[in-house]
Amino acid sequence: MKISGVDIRPGNIIEYEDGLWRAVKIQHTQPGKGGAYMQVELKNLIDGRKNNVRFRSAETVEKVRLDTREYQYLYAEGDMLTFMDKESFEQVSLPADMLGDAVAFLQDGMDVMLELYEEKPLSVQLPDQVEAEIVEADAVVKGQTASSSYKPAILDNGVRVMVPPHITSGTRIIVDVYNQEYVKKAD
Repeated sequence: MKISGVDIRPGNIIEYEDGLWRAVKIQHTQPGKGGAYMQVELKNLIDGRKNNVRFRSAETVEKVRLDTREYQYLYAEGDMLTFMDKESFEQVSLPADMLGDAVAFLQDGMDVMLELYEEKPLSVQLPDQVEAEIVEADAVVKGQTASSSYKPAILDNGVRVMVPPHITSGTRIIVDVYNQEYVKKAD
């Protein structure tokens, strides 16, 4: 579907210079002289490159729709991760670096969303929050309990997060996957 360059919004996926790009940031500019334009920061969905592009209202771009499907994480083999389509039971292997830092939070049997373009996987979305166990937490420094200070702790997946003083080793907590932050104590 063709859209005007000034109608691009953050999150839109467009076809530009023979590649697929996601609009990350936009800024509409109307200079004193000349026509208005949209300054768009684009991120390539295949190789992760970033590009800043100016689109004038007369320019059109092809807006792309991605299919999203629910997959289940099965196992890791080397640096490849295997997922299974929950409807067709078809399996697909993807490189671990496609998930970035979130790969540490991947758990056996976890449901994830895959974005596909023409049946080719482009990205993997984990749930925003996961439950993890604290395996190591620093002791509380006397006198710090009254203030809202946080202390470092290490999760069972090796990720280091800051937690409130009352959290001890062996406690299960909810962690924000993409910010790698403590959210709350698990029930």
